[in-house]
Amino acid sequence: MKRDARATRQRILGAATAEFSQYGLAGARVDRVAAASGSNKAMIYAYFGSKEGLFEAVGEALVTWHLNEVPLDASDLPGYAARVFDRYQQHPELMRLVGWDRLERGGVGGQAPGMIETAQGKIEAIRRAQEAGLIDGHFPAPILFELMLALIELRVYTADSQDERALTERRNAVRDAVARLVEVRSPARPAGTSTRWEE
Repeated sequence: MKRDARATRQRILGAATAEFSQYGLAGARVDRVAAASGSNKAMIYAYFGSKEGLFEAVGEALVTWHLNEVPLDASDLPGYAARVFDRYQQHPELMRLVGWDRLERGGVGGQAPGMIETAQGKIEAIRRAQEAGLIDGHFPAPILFELMLALIELRVYTADSQDERALTERRNAVRDAVARLVEVRSPARPAGTSTRWEE
């Protein structure tokens, strides 16, 4: 039977995602990826060139999928932040791979063309919302996008309890913090006051 190249590639990427998220680039083994995907090392190298090439393909596919699957509504950035938070809880391999990339490669994976293009689209949406007066324009759109992601990612790098109450509290805190970042302040409101982000 003729090989289904696309299906084979997807099986390899799936197995490699599990391998790299657990062991990182240095600790991962291509032979384990081959065994888990029902392929062989020669096939993996033919598709991806090297172990690092496979790591890059996994990172770009996973993060681009994540960015595309969580739509950004620039008029509701707190809601977007909450949805991204939920996605990180559902798919912990996302931030594990990002963490390994930062630790072992200096974060170069974030410069992949597909990820830059996807993120740029979200930044442009934020910029347009700022120009329309829908959200505060104090921070330039690229910086605001980075600040939001930093707030969301903070949960991943702290040792909080995994119980539902703790997760709900952190999710609400992330949403509230982003709401304060983007709140459009009314000229009539007294200085030093702000609205509370309602549930």
